[in-house]
Amino acid sequence: MTLRSALLVLPVATAFAAAPASAQHHHGGHGQPAPSPYAGMQARPVKALSDQQLADLRAGRGMGMALPAELNGYPGPLHVLELADALGLTPEQRERVRSLREAMTAEAVPLGERLIAEEAALDREFASRTVTPASLEVATAAIGRTQAALRAAHLRYHLTMVEVLTPEQVRRYGELRGYGSGAVPRQGGEDGGGKRPEPR
Repeated sequence: MTLRSALLVLPVATAFAAAPASAQHHHGGHGQPAPSPYAGMQARPVKALSDQQLADLRAGRGMGMALPAELNGYPGPLHVLELADALGLTPEQRERVRSLREAMTAEAVPLGERLIAEEAALDREFASRTVTPASLEVATAAIGRTQAALRAAHLRYHLTMVEVLTPEQVRRYGELRGYGSGAVPRQGGEDGGGKRPEPR
């Protein structure tokens, strides 16, 4: 996940929210309603997902789902690898972070594919006019579970990263990413002064 895509693409959990009420009441010139902001989306293969979202889900990218971690001092594996030289990662750290990145992708990609399939199934129910209140509850509950599992997967690997990096590296990561030094999450014991666990 790049910060650019995190800022441009809403987290999956909120990407399908309805447009603001103001958009529903906006009118164009001469008293004519303005085109819907959804105009053109009816041609999407999966109506609730843009081409970029489909690509991100299939590649295991974060789509902004890990922002609570990223912006609160829990670095992401991909960006740590990108900044490996500037952070002064040891060979052991590099290998550990690379392993975490691969594991995160391996976990996220199947969940992303499942989410696409579930959204496509819901889309088909509406398109075929076969949707019912009961089937809608089943479909949206399944989508919600998958969204939750996918977001937890991305957040969990950010959480693990503070076991791999030193507090100074975490601090430096925030500076390099443009967040400022900020607070560094505690590592080890209750006083946060425990030794950093050896990279596994």
